[in-house]
Amino acid sequence: MIKKEMIAMLLAGGQGSRLGVLTEKVAKPAVAFGGKYRIIDFPLSNCINSGIDTVGVLTQYQPLRLNTHIGIGIPWDLDRNEGGVTVLPPYEKSTSSEWYTGTANAIFQNMDYMEQYNPDYVLILSGDHIYKMDYEVMLDFHKANKADVTIACMPVPIEEASRFGIMVTDDIGRITEFEEKPEHPSSNLASMGIYIFSWPALKEALMSLKDQNSCDFGKHVLPYCKEKGERLFAYEYNGYWKDVGTLGSYWEANMELIDIIPEFNLYEEFWKIYTKGDIIPPQYISADAVTDRCLIGEGAEIYGEIHNSVIGPNVVIGKGSVIRDSIIMRNSTIGEGVQMDKAIIAEDVTIGNNVVLGCGEEAPNVLKPAVYAFGIATVGERSVIPDNVRIGKNTAISGITVPEDYPDGELAGGQVITAKDGDE
Repeated sequence: MIKKEMIAMLLAGGQGSRLGVLTEKVAKPAVAFGGKYRIIDFPLSNCINSGIDTVGVLTQYQPLRLNTHIGIGIPWDLDRNEGGVTVLPPYEKSTSSEWYTGTANAIFQNMDYMEQYNPDYVLILSGDHIYKMDYEVMLDFHKANKADVTIACMPVPIEEASRFGIMVTDDIGRITEFEEKPEHPSSNLASMGIYIFSWPALKEALMSLKDQNSCDFGKHVLPYCKEKGERLFAYEYNGYWKDVGTLGSYWEANMELIDIIPEFNLYEEFWKIYTKGDIIPPQYISADAVTDRCLIGEGAEIYGEIHNSVIGPNVVIGKGSVIRDSIIMRNSTIGEGVQMDKAIIAEDVTIGNNVVLGCGEEAPNVLKPAVYAFGIATVGERSVIPDNVRIGKNTAISGITVPEDYPDGELAGGQVITAKDGDE
C-alpha cells in the first residue's frame, strides 16, 4: 500500500447555475478566468505549491472540458506514478448506481480511492474559488491542536454573514458552535469550504452518515463530528479569497486583476498559478489599436480600442470597436464598430459589426433577476449576434441569433434570447 501523509479531494462537479449562460455547457470550475486560466487552476496550483501530490478531482456536471483541461495533470506537475491527479466521476456499482447527491456523499462514494493511499489526513477543497493558500501551514495548525477537523475560515462583513456557514470559537480557536447560513449570525467568521480531516474521523463520519439524503459537510458531517465531542478548530485565513459564484463577483474578481496594484497577484515568482498551455502564436496589436489597463491573451488580434478589460487567447477585436470594462473569453470574434460596456462574452462567440452591447437604463431581468443583474450583458458560449443590433443591460443571450430575434433591432434591458445552437 502506498502511504501518503495528506491527499486532497477537490469537489468540481458543480453546475454553477448563478453564472447563468456561462455554465450552460460547462462546469463552473472549467469557466475561463483572468484571460488564460480556468477557475480550477487555482486550487490545483495551491495543491502542488503546498507539496500535495495526490489529488482526486470529483466531476459530475458537464465534465468534458474539465477532463480535457486536467488531462493527466502535466501543467501542475501532477502526472505521478504514485498519486498525481485522478478524475473521479460517479460510476455504476454492483448494487446501486447514483449521482453524487451532496458534498459528503461524493467523498463517501470515493472511499476506495482514498483507502489506497492510507492517508493520515484528507484535505477537502472546492473547485470554484479564487485564492492562494498554503495548505501545509493549515496542516501544521491542525496537528498542533490535535484536531479531528480543521475548517479554514475568514472574517466577512457581518451583514454578509448569513450567506455562509458561521463559526463561533473560543480563545484557542476551538469551534464551540456553528450555524449554517443563519438569519442572525453570532459571529462573522465564515467557513471557506476548505476542511482538513484526520482520516479516522472522516471515515467514521462518512460511514455513519452513508444513508443520509444529500449528505453534506456543512449540514451533516460537521454537526455529527461536533456532537460526538471531536476536536473542531477554525483556521483563520486573512488573504485574498473570492467565491466567483455570481456574475457580479466573477466580473469583479476579473477586474481586480487589472488594478494598478492588484490585490490578487498573478505575477508572483514563488507562488505560480499553473494552467494548460496551448501552442498559439503571440498577440498582435495593430498600429491604430488603443489598449489601456488590460490583460490580453496570446494569439489575440487587436485592431480597435480596449479599456479596463480582460481579453482571452485567440480573441479578435475589429477596427473601430471600443471595449470597456468587459471580459471576452478565448476564441471569440468581435466585429468592426462594436461598442461594448460591461459585458461578459463566453468562449467561441461571434459578434457582428456595429453592435452596441450594454446600453440604456438598467431593468431587472425578466427571467432570472437575481442571476442577470449588476448591469452586465452576458453572452453564452458559441453564440452568434448579427450586425447592427443594440443590447441593453442585465440581458442574456444564448445560441445563434438572427436579426428577427431583435424587434426594431434591439434587445431591451432585462430581456433574454435563447436560440438554437448550430450543433442541435
